[in-house]
Amino acid sequence: MTYQYHDESIIKSLPEDTVFVFGSNLAGQHNDGAARIAQLFFGAMAGIGRGWSGQSFAIPTLNEHLQQMPISQIAHYIEDFKIYTENHLTTQYFITALGCGIAGYQVSEIAPLFQGISSNVILPESFRPYVEKNASRLFPNLTSKLLHSLFSPEVILAEDYAEALKHTTLSKEQKQIALKVLEQKMYPEDQYGRSRNYEIEDILKQINHKIFNLPNHSDESYIYGGVILALMELYDFNEQDFIRVWNAEIEIKHPIKRHH
Repeated sequence: MTYQYHDESIIKSLPEDTVFVFGSNLAGQHNDGAARIAQLFFGAMAGIGRGWSGQSFAIPTLNEHLQQMPISQIAHYIEDFKIYTENHLTTQYFITALGCGIAGYQVSEIAPLFQGISSNVILPESFRPYVEKNASRLFPNLTSKLLHSLFSPEVILAEDYAEALKHTTLSKEQKQIALKVLEQKMYPEDQYGRSRNYEIEDILKQINHKIFNLPNHSDESYIYGGVILALMELYDFNEQDFIRVWNAEIEIKHPIKRHH
C-alpha cells in the first residue's frame, strides 16, 4: 500500500481537484483550528458538521454539544469516509490531523484508523508510523545521548539544523528524528496557527533549572520548551520522563514500538 503525506504546514489554498478534510463537531460550529481554516478558505458552511461543503469535507470528532466523541464513533465516520474516497478516485483528499487538537486524542489513537485508505488521500506526516508497515525503524529510542545532542546550544539554536546535526555523533535515524522535532513549529505558533505558549510555559516550570538554566520568558526558553513539546507529542511522554531520559535512567520507545 502506497500512501501520500504532507508536512502539516498551514495552507490556505489547494488545487481545484483537492478537498480539505478536517475534524468537526456535529453542531457545525467551525470556530477553531483546522475547522476555522476550512470555513475561511475552503467553503465549509456553518451548520454542516459532517460531509462535503465547498472544497472541504467534515469528519465529526465532537458531538453537537462540542464534547469529545468516543473513538469508536469517530472510527465509524472514518470508515464511511474511506468508502467515499474509493468512490471518488479522481479527487484528492488532504487530511488534517483531525481528532488530535480540540478533540484531545493522540495521533497514535487516530492515525491507525486510516490504514488501508485509498491512494488519492494525502495524510499528515505524523500519521506515517501508524499506517506504514515497518515504520518503527524510523523512530529510534530516546536516549540521554540523543537528548544531550539535540538540546545542545550548537544544535537547537543553530540557523541550519541539518548542518549542525552533521557535527554530532548521532546515528542516521537519530539525526532524522532530531531534525523532525527541530523543524516542528511550536513557537510562537504551531503549524495550525495556535498559540502553545501555555503548554510550553508549563513544561519549562517543571524542567527549567532542573536541567537547563534558561532566562525566564525569553525567546530562547520558548524555543527549548517548544522542541520539548514537539518531542513529547511525538513520543507520548511527560516532563518527568524527559528528566529521567536526560539523566540516563531510562530510554523511551516510540508508541508504535510499545504496541508491538
